[in-house]
Order: sequence, then structure tokens, then C-alpha cells
Amino acid sequence: MRCFIAIDINDRIRTEIKRLMRDLRRATALDRPDVKWADPDLIHLTLKFLGEIRDREVVDVCRVLSEVVSGHKGFSIEIERVGSFGQTVRVVWVGVRENDALESLQSELDTRLFEIGFAGDRKGFKGHLTLCRVKNAAAGVKMGKHLGDCSDVSLGPLAVDSVCIYKSELTSTGPIYTVVSRVSLQ
Repeated sequence: MRCFIAIDINDRIRTEIKRLMRDLRRATALDRPDVKWADPDLIHLTLKFLGEIRDREVVDVCRVLSEVVSGHKGFSIEIERVGSFGQTVRVVWVGVRENDALESLQSELDTRLFEIGFAGDRKGFKGHLTLCRVKNAAAGVKMGKHLGDCSDVSLGPLAVDSVCIYKSELTSTGPIYTVVSRVSLQ
């Protein structure tokens, strides 16, 4: 099964993301096939993408997640700044302000998962919530011209009190995410 580990966002942040996405769509007039906008109801903060894993590996991942999370207290993160990946915009996101508690949790999780056979994080963790994926260079250039208008946006704080393992099923109508395990922070 295809899996990832993530932090859920609350309804207040989700509402702000919907507003931000609506404003960006209007400003850029970009949509399919040039841009694939994320479903706001499925947006989350990915800590680790695991990819396809065997059912028996899920047990090990759940154990590691439980052990790691049990050593961390709940914390708050700030959701702010719109940015992008790629010289020509390929992914548009709203970011997470640097946060020691988040980075410690993600780093320990990555290390422990590496110890049981999962690839380590090669690029370094950059906490973000993906708003859309840009499918061609012309749309990327157009999108890039509008990102400066909302780069300093602040969506506010998000209390982090649990971490989830999700199963991701890709379908023709979009992904379906199912919680495999939810572990509460102290």
C-alpha cells in the first residue's frame, strides 16, 4: 500500500487555505490542464512520504511512529508565506515557519525509519502545505508573477497534537486518504 506520515490541519487553517487558493486562481486564471489544484479538504503537512510498502512493514512503521511521538510534547506551528519549488514554478505552497519542535520530530522520525530500511530525506525537510502543481513552463512563469502578491500571507498558528500514518489510494477522481494510525503527542 502507498503510505505517508503527516500532521492534519484544522478547519480554521483549511478555510484560510481555501480563500488563498480562490484568490490565486482568480489572479492567475490558471486551471486544468496547466495547474492541478489540491483538494483543500485533503491538505496536510507531510513529515515523511513512504511510498509503496508491504502490509507487514506497516506494523514496523506504526511501532516507530508510536515510539518517536511518545517522546515529544504537543506544540504549535505558524502557517505563513506563499512560496514555490522550481526555478520555473512547479509547486506552489504555503509554508511553516521554522520550528525546533517540528524539525526535531521530523528528524527523529526520519532517522528511525532509516534504521528500519526506509530511504532518508535527501533534500532536507521543508514544512509546507501544497496548494497546486504547475504542469508547464508557461503556466509556471505566469504563476510566479503573482506569488509576490501573497508571499507575506499569515494563516496563523496550528496546534499539533497528533501525527498520522495515511494510506493513499490513487483514483481517477483524485486520491483517497485513509488513516491507518493516529498517535497523540504528550
